[in-house]
Amino acid sequence: MSNLENTAGLLARLEDPDLRVIDARYDLKDPAAGRAAWERGHIPGAVHLDLGSDLSGPPARHGGRHPLPDPEELAATFGRAGIGPGTSVVAYDAEGGMFAARVWWLLRWLGFTEVRVLDGGFRAWTGEGHPVTSEVPPVRPAEFRGRPQPEMVTDRAAVLAAAEAGGTLLIDARAPARFRGETAEMDPVPGRVPGAVNRPHADNFGDDGRFLAPDRLRALYGDLPLEGSAIAYCGSGVSATVDLLAIAEAGLPLPQLYAGSFSDWITYPDSPVEKG
Repeated sequence: MSNLENTAGLLARLEDPDLRVIDARYDLKDPAAGRAAWERGHIPGAVHLDLGSDLSGPPARHGGRHPLPDPEELAATFGRAGIGPGTSVVAYDAEGGMFAARVWWLLRWLGFTEVRVLDGGFRAWTGEGHPVTSEVPPVRPAEFRGRPQPEMVTDRAAVLAAAEAGGTLLIDARAPARFRGETAEMDPVPGRVPGAVNRPHADNFGDDGRFLAPDRLRALYGDLPLEGSAIAYCGSGVSATVDLLAIAEAGLPLPQLYAGSFSDWITYPDSPVEKG
């Protein structure tokens, strides 16, 4: 089953009482912008979930800028959004899919698999003239039953061991300039985890903002030893989920996510950093 939903498919399903649409729009530079955009207009029936307050835990000394939420609190968040037994989810955003992919990954992490990402996101939806509303949808809370899948995630200790010993594929999903250490943007230390290879999350999309076809995604990742031990990371565990979704669409083995990612890595003084 594909992890993507196209606009025509979502349009045909809007009246399905078991469908839950999640608006995950967010702006890393303006955290209030996503909610404000939802209030101005959203896909009918869509509930907004915020990266900072709903889809991440509170930042601490370690754990990165967007730590994983407490599983019980996350389950309660999904339940309040009406997600529960017998429902299916389509998530979308307006920023290349990375916030919607975060919803996709978090739901799968809690064992919920009936989730897809809207291919092309809100821009594709509005670009095709599909309906938009500012009406707040009625939501019937559900009992979301989730259990974390520990094999999907890893931490700094495992990444450090992989960087020192080798033998584990490390995939960095950030833009090439950040991977090379030419710019740090939100992180005070530029560079990457030693030994990582770069697969920028933006490369998973065509010029139309939609994911590449599965065969082209396989071409992006097929040369990597994904059958063995593999870990994906980015700046804070968000854009790396785009790579993970693309790998899933390509039909390849899914790497683990280093949830804290580079923003967690650099909070430890003994973490080695590579540039160039």
